[in-house]
Amino acid sequence: MNMTEILKSAVERGASDIFVVAGLPLTYKVRGEQQRETADGAFTPEKTEAFAAEIYRLAAREPHCLNGSATDDDFSFSLSGTGRFRVNLFRQRGSIAAVVRVIRFGLPTAEEAHIPPEVMRAAQMKKGIVLVTGSAGSGKSTTLACIINEINRTRTGHILTLEDPVEYIHRHDKCIVSQREIGCDCPSYVAALRSALRDSPDVILLGEMRDKETMEVAMTAAETGQLLLSSLHTTGAANTIDRIIDVCPAGAQNQIRGQLAAVLRGVITQQLLPLAVGRGRCAATEILVGTDAVANLIREGKCYQIPSILQSGAALGMHSLNADLARLVSTGRITREAAERCATNKSDLKNYL
Repeated sequence: MNMTEILKSAVERGASDIFVVAGLPLTYKVRGEQQRETADGAFTPEKTEAFAAEIYRLAAREPHCLNGSATDDDFSFSLSGTGRFRVNLFRQRGSIAAVVRVIRFGLPTAEEAHIPPEVMRAAQMKKGIVLVTGSAGSGKSTTLACIINEINRTRTGHILTLEDPVEYIHRHDKCIVSQREIGCDCPSYVAALRSALRDSPDVILLGEMRDKETMEVAMTAAETGQLLLSSLHTTGAANTIDRIIDVCPAGAQNQIRGQLAAVLRGVITQQLLPLAVGRGRCAATEILVGTDAVANLIREGKCYQIPSILQSGAALGMHSLNADLARLVSTGRITREAAERCATNKSDLKNYL
């Protein structure tokens, strides 16, 4: 198969990712499981390089990984009539490898993506920071895209997205939507955020809070009155808050606690699990709402008490990951075994069950 046929096959299969690695056959990731095309044989280093060259050609992009100017490269491109694709090319064991994320044309609705109403309440926020967290492949980008789409559909304003690379394409609706790609439209997240403060945004989507400087500028942006949505690769609200504080030097942590307490409006953690019956996956979530009680715990460095806030905050839409796992098991959506594999505290999950 040529590159175009491979991409079309991935969309038809419902694959989330395509893997091209020397020594292995072409591999699709479908509903969390690998499907290897063994009939075509394993890739050689020469074939993976040819694969990378074809991707660069389709994306109309300089072949940075092939001409020696870079050892890895991130970008996205669209294939007419098929879909949009996010590409990561990198070198491993001296050869080129690729992972291609499949992004279908059009934006999924919250119902199609099985995003609960409690999560979509983030679209009603007007200022502060809302974080969507979880491991790689847990659907963070899809959730953020659905929240942005809901804002775009229901109120006026200027939405500015800063992504590496741009995944979902948003059309102008009630809002003006500007989408900037890191490395193409701006050199870095920090530079893009600093520029964003002069672009009169009402909502900023920051693809990922990667480092201390990005986090500091993000909180400054939120303090000036915008709603800022972003993601982190953390599991659980308490771990997310601790991660943000811990990236700062000890002498600056009290300041960052105060800033975060003032601007945090919510933390959404999600994990994707296979359905108990049929094909597909559903999301288990943990939702923390930035109440005054939560702000006080952050200021005082008592994030270990957040689990008790999650248990008592059901009326505000809060719940822990284990509570949601137990709900999904009790309604027959997922198996008990799947819930136990995902649980942050197995004994706590057993109490819920």
